[in-house]
Amino acid sequence: MAGPSDRTFSAETEEIMEATYRALREHGYADLTIKRIASEYGKSTAAVHYYYDTKDDLLAAFLDYLLEQFVDSIHDVETTNPEERLALLLDELLVKPQENPDLSVAMLEMRSQAPYKETFSERFRENDEYIRYMLKAVINHGIDEDVFNDVDADHVTRSLLTIIDGARTRAVMLDDTAELETARRTASEYADAMLR
Repeated sequence: MAGPSDRTFSAETEEIMEATYRALREHGYADLTIKRIASEYGKSTAAVHYYYDTKDDLLAAFLDYLLEQFVDSIHDVETTNPEERLALLLDELLVKPQENPDLSVAMLEMRSQAPYKETFSERFRENDEYIRYMLKAVINHGIDEDVFNDVDADHVTRSLLTIIDGARTRAVMLDDTAELETARRTASEYADAMLR
């Protein structure tokens, strides 16, 4: 699998993405408007519309931006040790979201729109495929290096993603980031049981 397409963002676009991030955290998906994003951006709605025709176009670009942020954070990991790399990936997926619970709520709201909005569906699918690819690559690397047991890497990857997705949903529904902490421990226990 190839990584996500190399999207580049101009300085103006980066500012709009950061404004969208702040507006989503404050207002959530349901109450998000171009006007609120423009207010966070510090410019008029026309300035936002210059780059994006609709709120959905802007939010699709925002999902691209978030995926690029995730990819960059993964590429910044310097270790090639499979055990350490898997732990860092799980931290990125289950510990880091604890820092921004409001964004997690907004993302779940957007995810709920994916069946009805193809642009959202495509982005979430791409994000899922990339995360699955990264987890599976780390597991396969560990198998090749005789660090991990020779397991069905696809099955282990999908099971880990089920833990991750379930915890993210529960954390939002119950307004309890402890669900993410529990899932992080569960993911480690599962990985240890399957891979070592």
